[in-house]
Amino acid sequence: MITGRLALYLFTLLLLFSGLGGCASWFSNDLPDPQVHLVKVEVVRAKLLEQKFLLHFRVDNPNDEDLTVRALEYRIHLGDILLAEGEHEHWFTVGPKHSAYFKVPIRTNLWPRVRDVVKLLKKPEQPIPYRLEGTLETGLFIAHYVHLARNGVIIAADLIPE
Repeated sequence: MITGRLALYLFTLLLLFSGLGGCASWFSNDLPDPQVHLVKVEVVRAKLLEQKFLLHFRVDNPNDEDLTVRALEYRIHLGDILLAEGEHEHWFTVGPKHSAYFKVPIRTNLWPRVRDVVKLLKKPEQPIPYRLEGTLETGLFIAHYVHLARNGVIIAADLIPE
């Protein structure tokens, strides 16, 4: 009698563990990650102690299914200067094999680093390197985090209105 119960118990455990192996495949995702690009930096207002910018991002969805974007956590450096960091929560969907644009308003105070900024802006035609780091949170029910690391250049003369 005890051996029958033990056999039934072991058989139930075996069925349970063999079924759990399939559950892991429900959450694995072999699809390529979306690409995030900083397309444009728009100066909204620049005062002595506060600067407001509008960052224009593009998200490219290389997959054959919709991509739901939940939020973007970001850090942007101009040269060695931390321009801005924060999180922008904005839900939107990018269609299959399509791109979508979104804007992130940021506010910063560059006054403590004004000398470094002036050095960067001495030659407005010279490119200023920037670095975008962060995490894009995607997924409708289960979150998937895409880590970002992009480098590029900004031409200061392009940002100065005539």
